[in-house]
Amino acid sequence: MRYKYYLGSLLVIPLLPILFYQGIKIRRRIPNLPEAQQPHGKISRNLKKPLSVIFIGESTIAGVGVRTHEDGFAGNFAKELSKKFDRSITWKVFAKSGSKAKDVYKNIIPKIDEKTADLVVIGLGGNDAFTLNNPKLWALAIKNIIAIIRKKFNNVPIVFTNMPPIKEFPAFTPLIKFTIGNLVELLGDELENLVQGQENVYYNAQRINLNDWLQRLNLTGKPSDFFSDGVHPSKFTYQIWAKDFVGFIYNNSEIQNQLK
Repeated sequence: MRYKYYLGSLLVIPLLPILFYQGIKIRRRIPNLPEAQQPHGKISRNLKKPLSVIFIGESTIAGVGVRTHEDGFAGNFAKELSKKFDRSITWKVFAKSGSKAKDVYKNIIPKIDEKTADLVVIGLGGNDAFTLNNPKLWALAIKNIIAIIRKKFNNVPIVFTNMPPIKEFPAFTPLIKFTIGNLVELLGDELENLVQGQENVYYNAQRINLNDWLQRLNLTGKPSDFFSDGVHPSKFTYQIWAKDFVGFIYNNSEIQNQLK
């Protein structure tokens, strides 16, 4: 798998000036959206002890594209999880826009002061792809993330979200979609292999495809409806993504048994 990265790197080297120029133009066009506000909440459902969920990651977990986390991935995930498991949910987000995997284990996880958690959800990959991170270094950073979470929360289920669908980003040029989109898929493949050797760690390897979502979930919409700025999810997308991801968790018998 890593040979694909090195082969791709050789092919990309002559294109780096073009990628750099296109990247600058895209950055100038895309508005600098803030992270969502109110990074914690609770869904009250019954008298059972609430499930505690911690979210960790980059801009999508930080809720860029919506005003509050209630409309972001975390808030929608909590609502769907509460329905599926008929449980109250408490949730809190620890995420920062622009974060790479190494930033998470160095700067974000050490700031988590919670003593217990029932589920940890992690969303990463976009920024590691944008910075052309080596899959080997990515895998090492992911292992460090898992290790530090284990020290904090013992054998809590750790679930990684799908990789961001970079090939679908309207704001990106075909060249950037191809190069960065292929790299993020390689990082996803690396993560899929890595979690197979880890206890109680899971990854939703299903690649996000907008047309698939529309057809499978019987929705109406066009590609622009899925993005707030051509890159980050819209409120509509956070709802769909969260619902789909909770379905992945609910259909995994190992995770389901631990959350009942």
